[in-house]
Amino acid sequence: MAIESVSLFNPSQINPVSPTSKLSPSEAQGDFGDFLKSAIQSVNENQKASDVATEKLINGGDIELHDVMIASQKASITLNTTLEIRNKVVEAYQEIMRMQV
Repeated sequence: MAIESVSLFNPSQINPVSPTSKLSPSEAQGDFGDFLKSAIQSVNENQKASDVATEKLINGGDIELHDVMIASQKASITLNTTLEIRNKVVEAYQEIMRMQV
């Protein structure tokens, strides 16, 4: 039984661009903006799914408690991850601003 190595973060999966293609700064900025927008929409969708599942459970709908807990944990993990990434980006920006030129 062979175990394959799986990369959790592969930048080529995010934005598959051939190494020979050159992006203008405005194109790169647009791609990065689109990536951020889709990431935040994903977090929002997880939050909404958690809210819907919780409402169903409260109203006596056809949903199991463990499904509600899983949706809630997914929403919590994605939100916490997003906040930590934001904190790292702000910290990196502050470090760059402290550099002497």
